[in-house]
Amino acid sequence: MTFPLNFMSDNIIQVTPFLQQFPELFPDLVHELPWNIPGNLEAILRTRIKDLSDDYHVHGDVAIHRTARIEDHVTLKGAMIISAGSFIGAHAYLRGGVFLGENSGIGPGCEVKSSLIMNKSALAHFNFIGDSLVGSMVNFEAGSITANHFNERVDKTIYVLINGKRTSIQATKFGAMVGDHCKIGANAVLSPGTILVPQSIVARLTLVEQCGPE
Repeated sequence: MTFPLNFMSDNIIQVTPFLQQFPELFPDLVHELPWNIPGNLEAILRTRIKDLSDDYHVHGDVAIHRTARIEDHVTLKGAMIISAGSFIGAHAYLRGGVFLGENSGIGPGCEVKSSLIMNKSALAHFNFIGDSLVGSMVNFEAGSITANHFNERVDKTIYVLINGKRTSIQATKFGAMVGDHCKIGANAVLSPGTILVPQSIVARLTLVEQCGPE
């Protein structure tokens, strides 16, 4: 995938063109590389929780807006912020630092690990999102997966495509950066290092592997 020039700066992929709300919500991270953010989310959110308004109920490292709705048997483990109007369905499992934006939904049986999910996005049910950045108004149909690790490869280093060049991110854990208004079909899989420009559509049962083994 070749990105439009306005998505690039000095051959570096920046977050803001993909997630337009990012600089408003995380102004101190606008110059960070996308794959450096998930691993630091717990520390980032712990600091941010200290400045939240009284509209949030804070329980240890977990901050839940008073208008958020959380069903029974949900596990919230590690620092996280659940924003206004958001919803988490029964038996969902959030861990390792999660930011859930306003009016976003996580359906029953989903797992989200070390990820940002911006406003008005939705995981249907039985989805996994790992070590990823997800934009606004993104929809994941049932069973779609964002994989964050190459279990099947001897060399587990993750690569991304920058201007058509296979580029190492020097990490073995990173899922995807999914731009605003993307649609991910049921049972689709985004391989580690997937970068989707805004308004991308991934068909049902599709495997997206932008950087295969060398």
